[in-house]
Amino acid sequence: MSEKAQFKTKLGLIAATVGSAVGLGSVWRFPSEVQSNGGAAFLLVYIACVFILGIPVMLAEFSIGRSGGSDAVGSFRNLAPGKKWWLAGALAILTSYLILCYYIVVAGWTFEYMWQSITGHLYEPIAAGASDLGAQFSTRMSEYITDDINPLIHTYIIIALNLVILLFGVQKGIERLSNILMPMLFVLLLAFCFVSLSLPKASEGVEFFLKPDFSAITPSVVIRALGQAFFSLSLGMGVLITYASYFPKDTRLIKTSFSVSTSVIFVAFMMGMIIFPAVTSFGLQDHALNGPTLVFATLPQVFEQLPYSQLWSALFFLFLTVAAITSTISIAEVSIAFMQDRCHMSRKAACFTVLLPLFVLSTICSLSQGSMSSVTICGMTIFDLFDYVTANIMLPIGSILLCVYLGWVAKKQLFKDQLTNNGSLTAHSYRIVLFIVRYIAPILIAGILISSFINNE
Repeated sequence: MSEKAQFKTKLGLIAATVGSAVGLGSVWRFPSEVQSNGGAAFLLVYIACVFILGIPVMLAEFSIGRSGGSDAVGSFRNLAPGKKWWLAGALAILTSYLILCYYIVVAGWTFEYMWQSITGHLYEPIAAGASDLGAQFSTRMSEYITDDINPLIHTYIIIALNLVILLFGVQKGIERLSNILMPMLFVLLLAFCFVSLSLPKASEGVEFFLKPDFSAITPSVVIRALGQAFFSLSLGMGVLITYASYFPKDTRLIKTSFSVSTSVIFVAFMMGMIIFPAVTSFGLQDHALNGPTLVFATLPQVFEQLPYSQLWSALFFLFLTVAAITSTISIAEVSIAFMQDRCHMSRKAACFTVLLPLFVLSTICSLSQGSMSSVTICGMTIFDLFDYVTANIMLPIGSILLCVYLGWVAKKQLFKDQLTNNGSLTAHSYRIVLFIVRYIAPILIAGILISSFINNE
């Protein structure tokens, strides 16, 4: 087998890892949580959860990946030979692949809206004389998502883009693209923030976002903040284990985890600074700021009322497409690494083996929003089922298993060696991190798991 791939530069390492974590969830889940749970109060709890839960669990995944030096399954096999802990890695790979099946569909939606923005078709009236912008964009969103043909075309485009990028490998594909796209993403964020803050009544939106309502904080809100921190950092998907296996031995894991986590917080904060001033300025603050409705209906209303509507709309959906692609390539890499390391496939064969089935599986997910919407399991479409099972069951269980392994089964020295680069660095926080991984994180993640069942009843 060829030598294990590695990230070439520290900047590329950070860019790729941040790209894996910054996804669509930061755009359409975070604003809804802030709106419903006390504004800045939720933001502060979320930040605390990132540092209390997110960073320690991220360090645990980094440690397993770099010390194991392989894919999610192979790392556990190398660290615990003859034991069944490799099943935790297998669960992470299965979870990430199921997520990829529907995530690529959503990425296709953003690509279509970017194209519609560029051509101007997004702002053409659906019905002659129609004056209600909200109804217009909601109708357009519904008609597009439930259509059988157009979403499939754009889903296939995203699959093809992923295939091309991933065929180039870790350095020439993932790292090189991340070095280009992540700076672009942050520049776009800053540009939109500037525009949003220059709008009339922007200060009212900023006040809502940054003025905390601590009376809104309840145990349920804390659990939701924990869930947001958990999912926004891509924990439990095998991505961080896989990427850590590409880390050079001198990579400072603690520093890297802080860089990635603070970048994710920054993106979430900037989205708040963009969305809340914008929707307040145009009287849309009472609209539900969640999911596809926010992205594909509410925000186009905002862009339509701005000068150069097409430009800002095209740039925004370019931003979303960039975020989606950096996430999908990282999720796909989890399975590709498995095929290379466990099945001894070439890079080319692994890429085709992982991505070609998506032409069938993602098709099913897409059609479940349209002509196959009547096909349900437990009252959910295939798309919704994949989303629910992975986010609410598989990810938390996988993360609990990871914490139990590193906190209780693996030798303490393994974790310490990884955090200190085999003693060459000092890590005063090691005992605190180990305590959190052992005791705090499993309990908190179990809370997320239990809460998901309660809320679904």
